[in-house]
Amino acid sequence: MPAPDLAAVRSFENLEFLARQLVDGFITGLHQSPYHGFSVEFSEHRLYNPGESTRHIDWKVFARTDKLFVKRYEEETNLRAHLLLDVSPSMYYPAPDHAKLTFSVVAAAALATLLTRQRDAVGLVTFADRVELQTPVRSTTTHRHALLLALQRLLERPAAPAGPRRGTDVAGVIHTIAQQIPKRSLVILFSDMLGRDAAGQAAALAALQHLRHQHHEVLLFHVLDRATEANFDFAERPYIFEDVETGQEIKLQPSQIREQYRAAMATFEQDLALRCGQLKIDFVPVDVREPFEKVLYAYLVKRGKGR
Repeated sequence: MPAPDLAAVRSFENLEFLARQLVDGFITGLHQSPYHGFSVEFSEHRLYNPGESTRHIDWKVFARTDKLFVKRYEEETNLRAHLLLDVSPSMYYPAPDHAKLTFSVVAAAALATLLTRQRDAVGLVTFADRVELQTPVRSTTTHRHALLLALQRLLERPAAPAGPRRGTDVAGVIHTIAQQIPKRSLVILFSDMLGRDAAGQAAALAALQHLRHQHHEVLLFHVLDRATEANFDFAERPYIFEDVETGQEIKLQPSQIREQYRAAMATFEQDLALRCGQLKIDFVPVDVREPFEKVLYAYLVKRGKGR
């Protein structure tokens, strides 16, 4: 699969169409791959179970496929998913295509499309230092359209919102969501998990533990621009590096701190992955230069575990 052209994505004016194309391509590839054994139905039908009423069998589909499928209805929703999207200033890195946010928005749009095709209910929460948007959790086409319009508006933001510097309160938002979700659900989080300090990161993990304590399944996509944020691959010349969340600046040449930086990031990622493993949270490192299909496949693996 080719790497995404995030600059082109930002200029694309129909996120709903793009998400549909991504899902269609993914489904086609899935059925042609060794992973077709997942047997996930992506239509608005489910297989007929012997012994149940034949009233809702779709006989037109039977005529085409020689298989019995039952039309699915709203009350048959069997999964409630909450998409949590970090929109703090660090997610607008790197410019000019705001790669982490752009990647997360498109991946969330594709997941929302996939979920509603399966008649599963989905809701969206965007947050930075507080919840900015929280939608209901529904499975209708109208709801999906509204949700994708909200994501489209995020793509259209020219930069991080103006005003005082804002941090990321992953912990506060997750605690709030954990208290609001009434039924066992799947919580899908897109975030770089880059808090201002170690205490903030520890608090975020404690909040994820709150979700698990409430018996929710959790899928964490750890979104990074790996070349620069993990490997510190910058040309050897003087730079002024700025913390986008605090405004703090430092002038140096990359070689002065490259090895120490790489070691610190490796430790951070290892600790995060280890803690998630202890909490039985699916931790998926995502490079924004990777294909979107990695996100969709990780969701399918998670869905398969929950069945």
